[in-house]
Amino acid sequence: MAVRRSALADGRELIYFDDTDTTLGAERALDERALDPRPATAQMRQDPLTGDWISIASNRQNRVFLPPAHLDPLSPQSPGNPSEIPSRYDVAVIENKSPSFGPGLADPAASPADQLADTRTIGLERTLPSIGRCEVVCFSPEHEGSFGTQSVSRARTVIEAWAHRTAELSQLPGVQQVFPFENRGEAIGVTLGHPHGQIYSYPYVTPRTQQLLDSIDAYGPTLVADAIARELDGPRVLIRGEHWSAYVPFAARWPIEVHLVPHRHVPDFAETTLEERDELASVYLRLLRGVDALYDTPTPYIAAWHQAPVHERRDEVRLTLQLTSPRRAADKLKFLAGSEAAMGAWIGDVAPEAQAQALRAAIEGVRV
Repeated sequence: MAVRRSALADGRELIYFDDTDTTLGAERALDERALDPRPATAQMRQDPLTGDWISIASNRQNRVFLPPAHLDPLSPQSPGNPSEIPSRYDVAVIENKSPSFGPGLADPAASPADQLADTRTIGLERTLPSIGRCEVVCFSPEHEGSFGTQSVSRARTVIEAWAHRTAELSQLPGVQQVFPFENRGEAIGVTLGHPHGQIYSYPYVTPRTQQLLDSIDAYGPTLVADAIARELDGPRVLIRGEHWSAYVPFAARWPIEVHLVPHRHVPDFAETTLEERDELASVYLRLLRGVDALYDTPTPYIAAWHQAPVHERRDEVRLTLQLTSPRRAADKLKFLAGSEAAMGAWIGDVAPEAQAQALRAAIEGVRV
């Protein structure tokens, strides 16, 4: 699988990942656009009541919103479309034009432990630069689709890109956690129909992961392994492969919620084996196509790949996909109202066992 590096006209990194069965040649066109300078790195502000950091990235107000096909910024450039990617491609990764984090990075001389401690200190009106990096992962040159509409070969290329980028982004100064994800559907807030995902590289350990670390502290270092073992021996398993299994979790928050996990302890994509990546391509496609088979129209979702923090607890936190959708019926969505949005106190609309049964039946009918 060839990896070809390039750069956009404003200096942002562009990386091409070629399918193993690619029909493309080795040459790639240069980006000859005249672009404005990149925006300055945003500022983070701390909420002292929760310790959460909020990145105030006002440059994101100007990002493209649901453009027509002939102006798709993630399609290959053409005479009528001065897009972000100058050449035809299989899979392409670019630095985000309107990043929430970066392009600034930490001082390489500062230790990761000191940087992490600084983000966990609580104070009034604390600010820090929103260092890190945000990247866009283009799954296909086509204008429409999602991960689930790709071929097994293309899915395998995207997985290789996730592993490659996780390894490199984890080495950037100040990066504490790397998060690949895909938003699918306008109901989720997607602003581009082009099949793509993103990777955020955070300068702190995210609140979701910090909650997990707190739970590990309360239970013990085997919490994640014990919970997964219990789930895989339970009634909500959807797919059981040689290296990966999927299940509806015991305490699912969302009407549709599925976790997909490797059988052995793996902290992130960079530490998966080639055999695990090979199987994941087909298992993940089965899962996504099964979710879409529940109803007559595509289901909106967030596919969140939780990875261990870069510098701590890597032997306790396992790589896990959390696939969630607010779709609670063919024509109904779950909206986060007072209890969930304000208090973080969730109320489930669908019994996890019932949803698992429906998903199993849907998955059995799909082909990859």
